[in-house]
Amino acid sequence: MNLFSLLQRRAETRGPVRVGLIGAGKFGSMYLGQVPFIPGLAVSTIADLDVSRAKNACRAVGWDDARIAATQFVQDGAALCARDDVDVVVEATGSPAAGVKHALAAIASGKHIVMVNVEADVLAGPLLAQKANAAGVVYSMAYGDQPALTAEMVDWARATGFRVACAGKGTKYLPAYHHVTPDGVWAHYGLTPEAAKAAGMNSQMFNSFLDGTKSAIEMAAIANACDLTPPSDGLLFPPCGVDDLASVLRPKNVGGALEHNGTVEVVSSLERDGRPVFRDLRWGVYVVLEAQSDYAAACFAQYGLKTDATGRYAAQYKPYHLIGMELSISILSAVLRGEPTGQSRSFNGDAVATAKRALKSGEALDGEGGYTVYGKLLPAQKSLGEGALPIGLAHHVKLVRDVPAGAVVRWSDVAIDETVQHVAFRREMERAFAGARTAAARTAAE
Repeated sequence: MNLFSLLQRRAETRGPVRVGLIGAGKFGSMYLGQVPFIPGLAVSTIADLDVSRAKNACRAVGWDDARIAATQFVQDGAALCARDDVDVVVEATGSPAAGVKHALAAIASGKHIVMVNVEADVLAGPLLAQKANAAGVVYSMAYGDQPALTAEMVDWARATGFRVACAGKGTKYLPAYHHVTPDGVWAHYGLTPEAAKAAGMNSQMFNSFLDGTKSAIEMAAIANACDLTPPSDGLLFPPCGVDDLASVLRPKNVGGALEHNGTVEVVSSLERDGRPVFRDLRWGVYVVLEAQSDYAAACFAQYGLKTDATGRYAAQYKPYHLIGMELSISILSAVLRGEPTGQSRSFNGDAVATAKRALKSGEALDGEGGYTVYGKLLPAQKSLGEGALPIGLAHHVKLVRDVPAGAVVRWSDVAIDETVQHVAFRREMERAFAGARTAAARTAAE
């Protein structure tokens, strides 16, 4: 709780913390909007394929002409990573291929990296973190995004002596959403296609939140950062409000929905018939914890925690997240403390491509939020055993055989060049972590 005082001391003695931002989209823009109000923090360079768009984004969030003129704008993210006026790189492109490329470039240049790009983190984050640690730099999740906020809550629970039963987030979910395509997404957000287009909203990106892909990706990231395990055959998305977290997200053997303690899960803000859940957690994150003694359980009751019927399970939650507006916490933690705000330490969860409809040989997959596949969360060892294709690699690759609706797409189902950097790096990670028996895996087996 002293990041701001550390920043002030750093600014007085060594000058500002200098940030290089790659990708000036929505997340990056939300961060840029806060920068003028954080003395001692400066964005020295912004990389974006469209430099004019990046400058317009700065103007839109309130930057004045002097601040824009003092900032370097480039197209090449890898070149940004090598600059002498960058202390920490923020990767916010959303592209798995670009994320791996830029993370490796930052590590090679001795720069800390904050990986906003959860898609890249789930594709290869555990190995990227290993390489960063070996190089003496920080590889970190992005505070403000749900995985890092959840990881913080899990760390709090464990550091205070509680067993973590489950951790995750809320979202709007119905089973039919897995089959929604960009053509039908806006009705679920209460918008017309015309209004969405006028607002510059990307239908495929928004559909990735609706069809379950983002949830799978984010829960894989949490599982990998917190040594938790995914459900054995995908997320359950149980309807659940904040008052019922401790009752629903506990093991089946005590009346809950979970296979065992130590899992990740997403709760839905909709009942299965479409009615809203009372006191939903659509925008927030949570951790369900278990008291490990009768005394601790008694304290839950004494201090008013809502518990399950046994009195031993309780929940803590954060109802909202501010996304890019909170990103400076990760940046300052990396530079001033040498600590990540969440980091992929094990390979427990994987988000794999799953057919939205019957797919034919010769069709090209169009990635997350598209017309062909959605992301499904699986335990990593199950994904490896089945040869499942990560959703992060399901972009612009052609099928070489038919895939039935609802089936997981496999590496053997597609024609893919395994010499391309991010594909080869993923394969390297699979070899490095294959057969790893983590604490989460041991818990699941017990």
